[in-house]
Amino acid sequence: MQSPMITAFIVLISIYLGICISFYFFQHLAFFRPEKLSSEFEYKYPFPFEEIDFDMEDGGLINAIYFKVPNTRGVVFYLKGNSKSIKGWGKFAKDFVSNGYDFFMMDYRGFGKSRGKRSQEKVFNDAQYIYKWLTQHYPENKIILYGRSWGSGIAARIASWNKPRMLILDSPYFSFFHTVNRYLFFTPLKWLLRYNIRTDQYLKTTACPVHIIHGTKDRLISFSQSEKLKALFPAKITLHKIEGGRHNDLPDFPEFFEILYEVLYVKPAVEKTV
Repeated sequence: MQSPMITAFIVLISIYLGICISFYFFQHLAFFRPEKLSSEFEYKYPFPFEEIDFDMEDGGLINAIYFKVPNTRGVVFYLKGNSKSIKGWGKFAKDFVSNGYDFFMMDYRGFGKSRGKRSQEKVFNDAQYIYKWLTQHYPENKIILYGRSWGSGIAARIASWNKPRMLILDSPYFSFFHTVNRYLFFTPLKWLLRYNIRTDQYLKTTACPVHIIHGTKDRLISFSQSEKLKALFPAKITLHKIEGGRHNDLPDFPEFFEILYEVLYVKPAVEKTV
C-alpha cells in the first residue's frame, strides 16, 4: 500500500508539472492583453494621420498609424506595451507632434487590425522591417526609437541593429526573463519562456545615446531594473527618474513632459556669417 507521504509527493509533482506545462503552452495569455479590431474600424485622433498596412512575406499583416507635422525634426518610432491596440495608444502621438516630430506606431500581430501568428522572432522582424521602411523617408539621424514597457526590449533590439539618433526606454525591464523570474522563480524558466528579451545584451551593441524614464514606485517593472541597466552602461545611458511615479501614471507628472522636451529638443543650427 502506498504511503501518504509518497501520495502527497506524487500530487505535488503532478501540480508542479501541470504549472510548467500550462505556462509553456498558454504563456501568451499571461503576457498579452490584445484588443482586436475589425478591418473596417476607423481610427479617430485630433491630429491629421495616415493609416498604413504592411503585408509581410509570411502572410502576416502589420497595421500602423503615421502622424506628420510641418517642418518636422524627425520621426519617433514608438514601440508600445503589451495591452490593447493603437486605437488607444495613438493618443501618445500628441506628446511628440507637439515637440515637432512625426510619429509612427504599429500594432503587433494579433493586436488591433494586425494579423498573423506572433513570436519573439516575428515581432523583432516586423519592427525591423518598419524601421527600414522609415529609413526610406528619413535619414537615420532623424529617427528616434521609443520603447514603452514591453516594447522597450523590442526598441533596444532594433537600436542594436541600426544607427538611430536616439533610443528612449520608458519603464523598461533589465531582461524579460529577469522580470518574469520574480514570479516563476520555482520553475525551469530558462526552458519554458518563449520571450527571453535581453535588453541588457542589446544595449551592448547600441551605438546611440540611450535615455531611460522610470518611476521610482513602479511595482510591475521595478525602478531597480533601470538602475541595473544604467550601472552596466553608465557612459551610454542617462537615467531620468520620476519620484513617486508608478508603471502607468508617468504622464500625470509634469516632470515627464519636461524630460521629453529636454531629450527631444534640437538646437537650431547657427548660421555662419561671411
